[in-house]
Amino acid sequence: MLAATVRVTRDLDAAEEAVQDAYVQALRTWPRDGVPRRPGAWLTTAARRNALNVLRRARTLDRKLPLLLEPEEAPMPEPGAMPDDRLRLIFTCCHPALAPEARVALTLRLVCGVATADIARAFLVAEATMAARLTRAKKKIAAARIPYRVPSGAELTGRVHAVLTVVHLLYSTGHTAHSGRELVRDDLTDRALDLARLLHLLLPAEREAAGLLALLLVHQARRATRTDGRGRLLRLAEQDRSAWDRELIAEADRLLVASLTSGPPGRFTLQAAIAALHAQAATYEETDWPQILVLYGELLRVWPSPVVALNRAVALAMVDGPAAALAEVESLERDGRLAGYRYLPATKADLLHRLGRDAEAAQAYRAALGLSDNAAEREFLTERLAHLRQEP
Repeated sequence: MLAATVRVTRDLDAAEEAVQDAYVQALRTWPRDGVPRRPGAWLTTAARRNALNVLRRARTLDRKLPLLLEPEEAPMPEPGAMPDDRLRLIFTCCHPALAPEARVALTLRLVCGVATADIARAFLVAEATMAARLTRAKKKIAAARIPYRVPSGAELTGRVHAVLTVVHLLYSTGHTAHSGRELVRDDLTDRALDLARLLHLLLPAEREAAGLLALLLVHQARRATRTDGRGRLLRLAEQDRSAWDRELIAEADRLLVASLTSGPPGRFTLQAAIAALHAQAATYEETDWPQILVLYGELLRVWPSPVVALNRAVALAMVDGPAAALAEVESLERDGRLAGYRYLPATKADLLHRLGRDAEAAQAYRAALGLSDNAAEREFLTERLAHLRQEP
């Protein structure tokens, strides 16, 4: 809806207001008249009409009407059937005039509907800081007259990385929801996977687009096994591998092979290769941890992120033991860039427990609990803490 409405207004704030007004109209009229046969089309049409009214009040309708107004009887397609509009909005938000963090955050908010609070958690900043960042980004788009279109040629190449990062973060936000009762938000993971497929179709020669799609497919293949029947989080070692979607894993493998054989791998292709090694192991015990550790080393080289370093420490623990991994985790702790990242104390707690330092492990689990708002994660951490207390 927002993507289609921005095509009318060329103004993000005006488009957001028009969409919100359409929801208000639906809340008022649907209880009385019934839900339309095509509710998405109804809402999109209402939002576009609201936008045209805004333009009329601003005395710009005479100039824009010939280009924007459609015949009353012309049926509106469902929002899900308008990939071009969504891609236009994504590439607008990912314009190089914006700071990299702002591009990702703005796209998550406007294109994907991720709450500002969840975006702030993903970036490890305060919600107020993120809200201010989003406002500045929207103002810059208006001031710089950034065009609402999918770029071509060299322009496209310059924006691809930011767009791929957006889709990856969207999937990550849904893969493990930052808050709420459920571990996974299927609406976000499904939307991210759809966008990844669209980008791969748009950019068939872009290796990292193929790598990202492969990565998401592997994650998607095992999403049904990440919790048990009552929603309890299951670790990788506890998941039923026979229930993993082998068709998705095979599709990911084909994409990965093509990406790896066509040039040096980037961050998404390397992540996909790591995920594929986990998926290809018949059992958890048969996981090729040495190769995974090598891949994490290469990933850290091309993408020097503290989160990658933390994930590498998990693989290091499986190869060289928990003591070596704990030294890496404590170094990251001193670094400070992962302050507020709940998986750092959770990882530290597990390593300390494996080393028999349960009192310290309990303290680390409590720190992780204090940073998590997701019910499934909190239950898992609480169980781990209780397990420490029960052991002799």
